[in-house]
Formats: sequence, C-alpha cells, structure tokens
Amino acid sequence: MPSNLRDRLQTETLITAWSGIPDLLTVELLAAQPYDAVTLDMQHGGHDEASVLRSLPMVLGRNRHALVRIPVGRFDMASRALDFGAEAVIAPMINSVADAQVFAAAMKYPPLGERSWGATFAMSRRGYAGDALSWLRNGNQDTLAIAMIETRPALEALDGILAVPGIDGVLVGPSDFSIAWSNGTLVDPALEDAMGAFVDIAARAKAANKLAATYVVDPVLCGRFESMGYSLIACGTEHALVRTGAKVMLDAARASLKA
Repeated sequence: MPSNLRDRLQTETLITAWSGIPDLLTVELLAAQPYDAVTLDMQHGGHDEASVLRSLPMVLGRNRHALVRIPVGRFDMASRALDFGAEAVIAPMINSVADAQVFAAAMKYPPLGERSWGATFAMSRRGYAGDALSWLRNGNQDTLAIAMIETRPALEALDGILAVPGIDGVLVGPSDFSIAWSNGTLVDPALEDAMGAFVDIAARAKAANKLAATYVVDPVLCGRFESMGYSLIACGTEHALVRTGAKVMLDAARASLKA
C-alpha cells in the first residue's frame, strides 16, 4: 500500500476518482488509472454494503487509497466501511456539532469514540503486519473522518464541527452548497459568489489543524482550490471519464475522416 493517507495529505494534494457504478470490473478499471485514491459513493452513487465489501480489494490491490462516502445518517456504515478496509469515510449533510459527534463516535475506537472491534477484513486487505493491539492503538490515527459541509447551518456550525474530537477534516459539497448559498435558485458547483466561503472554510480548517477537501467538476479549477488550501480533491466520475474520453476519441476520428 502507499504511505498513510493522513501523512500524504500533510505535504501533497491528492486527487481521488469517484466511483458510483457498483460493478467490480468497472471499479477495477477505475482503480487502474493513475489516481491517488478511489472513493466509493453510497449516497448518490449505486454502491451498497455488498459492493463496498467486494470493491475495496480492487482499489487496495492497485495501491490506491480507498475512501467511502456513506449515505446520509448511516453512521453504522462508517464503522463497517472501515472494517471492510477503507482508510477514510466521508459523511454527507453534517449540519451540526451533534451530527459530527455521532459520526466521530462511529469512526474511532474507545476512548475517543465507540467503534467496536472487528477488523479482520481491514487488517488483511491493508497488508497490516502488526498485531491486533497495535492496530487498535494506531487505528484512530490511521483513519480519517471527513464531514461534508453543504448547507448554511453546517457553515454556521463549522468551528464547532472542526473542534469535535475525532473529526479529521471537512469536504465541501459544492453543488449542494451552491443550492444553499443561492437560496435554492442555482445548482452551480463553480458558483463564483460562493468562492469567498470556500476560502473561509479552508482557512478555518487549517487553523483547526484539520483537512480541507472538496469535489471539483471542472478539472481546470483544481489548482484554484489547491491554492485555497484544499489538499484532497475529488475529480472524475465514471460518467465524466467515459464522456470526456469518448469526445476526445470521436473528435479525433471524425477530424481524420474529414481530412
């Protein structure tokens, strides 16, 4: 496996693919691309518990970091995703300190949280050479609990969310954030009017010594978000990759035919 995800994010900007198709061959193909990580999406993507369980080896086997986005409120799945081998879990719609506390409790072993023991899949899949006790001692540090900030209440509670023990970072969901920011009149993940809020969120995360992450639809904006302080950037669903790749190939083919 590559070095620890948390450690890499201290010095690097990493890009994760976004998997919504719960097919092992598709996940394997996506993980074979030169991304730093693959995120399995259970919220808006088609992944479920069974596909996460079976897809994670496809990601880990390609030496990619493995993340899972759970459905809204499925904090039980946060623990299961870690037990299946995920290194980080993204939880959507964390709108309050109370939401963050429940999420963190599911992600971390005692005394920090309430995660129960059951790491058989994870230890094997992540090639862990130590014993169970060392896994327990290192587990809270080796996993990332990433809370999504997508609404005005979440923004208002941001400092409290960042201060929750066990919350390792935040991920701004740009589409939902744009809906909230425009009072339900726009869906624009690159909404210029919201960019000041993006800068503010990243700065507050950095001040709290926490990770700032986001989802970027237009890849040319990745550098702009990196300059704001976002070190984990999601960019590229299967649909977008197929659409973009098909356009490039068809444009070239049709230009050749015309020539």
